[in-house]
Amino acid sequence: MFRSRLTKARRRRFAAMLGTLCVAAGVVTGAPAPATADAVDISTSTFTAPDGKTYTATNHIVQDRRGHGIRKEWLLVWAGSEKSTGSRQDPDFLAVIDATKHSPTYGKVVNTVTMGPDTQTEPHHMQYIWHKGDKIYAGAMFTSTTFVFDATKLPRLSLAGVAPPSQTPCGSVPDAYWVLKDGTAYGTYMGGPSVSGPCTYTNGEVRVGNGFGGSPGEIVRFGPDGRTLAEIPVARPTSEGATCKNNPAMAVKTCANPHGIQVREDLNRMVTADFLEVREILGPPGPPTGDPDDYLFSRDTVRIFDISQRNNPSLVSLSRLPNGPRQEPLPLVDEPYGAMETTVTNRPEHKGAFVSTMGGGVIYYTPDITDPNPVWREVFDDTTAFKKIFPTNTPTAGADGGSWLQTSPDDRYLYHTVRAGGLFSPGEALTGMVYVLDIQKLVAAGKDTRCSIDTIEEVTQGGAEPDCPAVLGILPIRDTTNDGGGGPHWGALDNFRLGWDGYYHETTQPKRLVVANYFVAAASQDGNHKVCMVDIGHHGRLSLDTSFSDGRHDGTCVNFNRNRWPHGATSYARPHGVLFAVADKDVR
Repeated sequence: MFRSRLTKARRRRFAAMLGTLCVAAGVVTGAPAPATADAVDISTSTFTAPDGKTYTATNHIVQDRRGHGIRKEWLLVWAGSEKSTGSRQDPDFLAVIDATKHSPTYGKVVNTVTMGPDTQTEPHHMQYIWHKGDKIYAGAMFTSTTFVFDATKLPRLSLAGVAPPSQTPCGSVPDAYWVLKDGTAYGTYMGGPSVSGPCTYTNGEVRVGNGFGGSPGEIVRFGPDGRTLAEIPVARPTSEGATCKNNPAMAVKTCANPHGIQVREDLNRMVTADFLEVREILGPPGPPTGDPDDYLFSRDTVRIFDISQRNNPSLVSLSRLPNGPRQEPLPLVDEPYGAMETTVTNRPEHKGAFVSTMGGGVIYYTPDITDPNPVWREVFDDTTAFKKIFPTNTPTAGADGGSWLQTSPDDRYLYHTVRAGGLFSPGEALTGMVYVLDIQKLVAAGKDTRCSIDTIEEVTQGGAEPDCPAVLGILPIRDTTNDGGGGPHWGALDNFRLGWDGYYHETTQPKRLVVANYFVAAASQDGNHKVCMVDIGHHGRLSLDTSFSDGRHDGTCVNFNRNRWPHGATSYARPHGVLFAVADKDVR
């Protein structure tokens, strides 16, 4: 995200001193004819939202008999149409890809679930991980809409609910979701209320916001039918500090723009990371304000909530991430800024959480999210991983676009995507990566952790303390599109494994992950639109699964730059959210 934005900023500054399922056989009226030799089964589910608007989700399932009878695992990819075709508005869609190793249709898009009536909505994230019985929660940034899908009968999906913007007036620009054991979900809305001014949340509290895409954002709790159960304030009622700037300025300054979200239900804790005032980088529906202030583009705050009352979480800590040892020319690329993602530990004996920064290019850790005064320490700098790929002319980490962050279910490993070399890289800056860290000593240390990156040597060599994370595997991913604006942004761990009984079971030791090379084109951060499968080998070794391919272009990965889909001949598509899932009948 930051690289193209910062490149433009640098040029400016240096130049100027800076629910009802309807099945219908045949072609849906108004849809392009499927451009495939295989028969396509078309069915549409509809849902009328509380505002009276009817939404549709139309399956286009390719009837390919190869591999019939095999229990399959699926990869879901939430994708947006790149543009319109002629006078027709091409639909956004949820792609269903065969992710079954050794299947004859492995890597093939077997279904596209096209959405209506809205188009060009900028599909963004779904939840981080899927468990049997969960609905799929998916957000559309530009329309501030959350869609809920029933995945029971994969590869077929049906629309189970829709939360339009009228149901979330105190927030805009939905980002990520976390599904609770009761099937409800929390979702982060990065942007401010739909209309500037005071907004009243479900618990009766009031905050003043500066409008769509601005501040403060909120958290929303959704029911499995998409119904809004609670709008939850995340901003303090009092000012949050001088660097919490807003545009337009507000009397009560806030950094509350939550992006990443993860939950420990057993601890009654929820962690969110604040990213930026999002309308500063987006195109439609409103233009950027053009304010050059770095602090509008970058937050350094993390929030922890007590969720004992599921519909009324309370903010128990607001932490400002500490600065690191690097000396940067712009505040925006200092270590703590652009706090995008967070991930929690999972085992009962562990209480820690991690945060990654997109502007700073580092990872922070706190050992106890139940502590009312958590201590966050920098424990890894992306420069250390870059140096293993490029020992000389090592790319910098500042503004490297560090994004998806996820612990393994057994808390042994930490996975992270980095989109490209940082802003002031001396050499190669178009190569991003996904890497895995060994975090076993760190989480085992509990509150006695000593790891802290506080010297320049540790920036490039890794932490000197014995409990610091160690690099186990790195997979370089080079994306030359858009002058370095591409690269791996989002990912998901495959938490399923085929058992001896012929059914899928959840595993605590994933052997695969997937990454998508696209961020947000409206922010001049596009990508090559590939979705790539990565094998996780012995001791965390990472390798590209070259068999997961649709055979297009260079033959690696599944490329969404294509004009033919199960739903017909349309424009290229932009893949963002990714998620592994299995039909109910095939998982135990």
